[in-house]
Amino acid sequence: MTTIHSLSHVMLPSAHGPGAIPAVGFGTLIPDATVTRRATRAALDAGFRHFDCAERYGNEAAVGDAIREGIEAGTVRREDIFLTTKLWNTNHRPERVRPALEASCRRLAVETVDCYIIHTPFAFQPGEDPDPRDGEGRVLYDPGITLADTWRAMESLVDEGRCRSIGLSDITLAKLREIVAIARIKPAMVQVESHPYLQEWELLDFCRAHGIVLQAFAPLGHAMEPRVLEDTVLKDIAAGLGRTPAQVALAWAVQRGTAFLTTSTNPDHIRENFEISALPDDAMEEIRHGIGKDIRFNSVVETGVPGFIPRTEGRG
Repeated sequence: MTTIHSLSHVMLPSAHGPGAIPAVGFGTLIPDATVTRRATRAALDAGFRHFDCAERYGNEAAVGDAIREGIEAGTVRREDIFLTTKLWNTNHRPERVRPALEASCRRLAVETVDCYIIHTPFAFQPGEDPDPRDGEGRVLYDPGITLADTWRAMESLVDEGRCRSIGLSDITLAKLREIVAIARIKPAMVQVESHPYLQEWELLDFCRAHGIVLQAFAPLGHAMEPRVLEDTVLKDIAAGLGRTPAQVALAWAVQRGTAFLTTSTNPDHIRENFEISALPDDAMEEIRHGIGKDIRFNSVVETGVPGFIPRTEGRG
């Protein structure tokens, strides 16, 4: 556990490619391109240096524009930024992997990315439709491709210098074990839903043992019910420390050894999410042992289709 006061610039060690990954990251799942560019630029100005993108988000060009503007303004250098993007489900066939990355790099206006991630472990029918369905609305999967096939194509991208490292997202521990067992180049980073209501300690322990950074998305619970930030444990800790519940939850994420992604279009919230500092040990223990819920908000691990699940306090 880190003992430094400020957590904003913590780098987490990764044994597989980049050496270290910034713990504090900005997610770019923002529907409107203009808003994406503005929010990304605000995140750069606030101090964020880790940006998570995806082909599926449809806004890589807007992120690239914001980064270029920041570089031209002297706010940041490209080498200071850790840039991630993701391979979508319709591009799992090995012959589609390299073209998909090249297209992402063109949209982002960069030569390489720092980490290229398989967005989900599910291969969809290849083609231009990102969400292929049959006449009854059922997802059309690609049964001829295994995740291992796709992973070997990802490894080739590292060999060729097209990305510095590779990783996985929306994956279970069982499936991650399978990839680690066969991988020639191990995942540098694994991105999964995690927050005080879904702590994922077993997955975190496995990642630590194998030199993999676990990165939490939805670290504040995505404003779903039951609301993580309304939890009495987090609220009481925040009140005692003079911080917001969001700052407490994000500090907990970094101190326990995970990276996180937080997304906002509000400049004040963007700054708040970056300005986090270390919690006392008793607060860390209280969050780990004093919150009894175990709730997954996103169903993507079951189907490969991203989607947060409306629920009430009595469910899940």
